[in-house]
Amino acid sequence: MSRTAIVISLAAVLLAGALSGCAPSRKRSVPMPVLTVPPEPEVDQVVNPGSMFQPEGASYLFADTRARRVGDIVVVNIVESTTAKNKATTKSNKDSSIDLGVGAFMGRQDFLGAPIGAESMIKAGSSGKLNSDGETKRENYITSSVAARIVRVVNNDLYEIEGARETRVNDETQIIVARGLIRARDIAPDNTIPSNKIANAKIELFGEGVLADRQKPGWLTRILDNVWPF
Repeated sequence: MSRTAIVISLAAVLLAGALSGCAPSRKRSVPMPVLTVPPEPEVDQVVNPGSMFQPEGASYLFADTRARRVGDIVVVNIVESTTAKNKATTKSNKDSSIDLGVGAFMGRQDFLGAPIGAESMIKAGSSGKLNSDGETKRENYITSSVAARIVRVVNNDLYEIEGARETRVNDETQIIVARGLIRARDIAPDNTIPSNKIANAKIELFGEGVLADRQKPGWLTRILDNVWPF
């Protein structure tokens, strides 16, 4: 195949890829994360002692109604703010020199009429200098809330929770996921808890849509970045 035919074939492939990228396509929605399925509650035989309030019921007249059992709901108030800054400065200077000569040889200070040591046998010098500065800064801020379920009771004061929320507005999908361990004492009377009191916290915020696509480089740019040697 001639060189011209190869160039034409390559141009046709690139044009077809560009046209296919411009063609409208139906995007698959971001799948919800896999959450732990709570176990089926054990149904005990109901015994009616004649009281209005049953001990197995979820509603009590004076008891604490905060979440404490598997399947109970806790609202996580996510307020995350992180700021990281790193700065490095390096300075280095180096100077070295060498001057090697012979003042006399076997008691003689001249050889064939020429004085010994008049000129250096070896004379060299070097110098080096390095100055470098580097600085990085990153800030993240998230404010939201998500309802999570108690999926496991570790002990009487420690619960494992997880929950997710999906929001879709004008073809923009946003998913918030919260997982971690909480203490019973940190749950407020209205069954809310701040995210900074979750141990082993894993908070994710991701999605897809027009805005998310605009924040990514095009497919041809990504290909060229991977194969470009310079």
